[in-house]
Amino acid sequence: GSSVAHAKATIDRGVAADGTFPPGTAYLLSTSDRARNARASRYGQVTALSLPIRVRRVDADELRDVRDVLFYFTGLKSVAGLETLRFRPGAIADHLTSTGGVLDGADQMSALRWLDAGATASYGAVIEPCNFAAKFPQPAVVIARYTHGESLIEAYWKSVAWPGQGVFVGEPLAAPFRRR
Repeated sequence: GSSVAHAKATIDRGVAADGTFPPGTAYLLSTSDRARNARASRYGQVTALSLPIRVRRVDADELRDVRDVLFYFTGLKSVAGLETLRFRPGAIADHLTSTGGVLDGADQMSALRWLDAGATASYGAVIEPCNFAAKFPQPAVVIARYTHGESLIEAYWKSVAWPGQGVFVGEPLAAPFRRR
């Protein structure tokens, strides 16, 4: 988190989520940023899954005034409207960009902004990795694994084929879809 208080809040959200099987929605945004919108072509893989949550594909650069965010995947240098959202405990959110994993200042939004806004975990690249799909979380993989009971870090980690240029942040042991 960007502060001790934010870090504690992130941990508390992860613990509160455990075993709750929360209702919520996976928001998959297709943005106007062609280079960072690289995952959008695979969003159909998510909608084809049998999931215990809703999935919405949205053609927009931002999501606003939504109260049930369980997953939020987008591709932008910086994401507007986070302050208008309500993330469910255990929520995962990230933006495909070059330096979202640079946590203390860069010309692009830090992954910590997602945590400060209420997400329980995020991911970001730490250097310019190009937009190879294997270097970023694949929504179909992380959503399927997470909603079938894996912990946050198990599901998230398995969704990135080449994780060497990125960093995972958040509460790794959150497991909202695992029976207690």
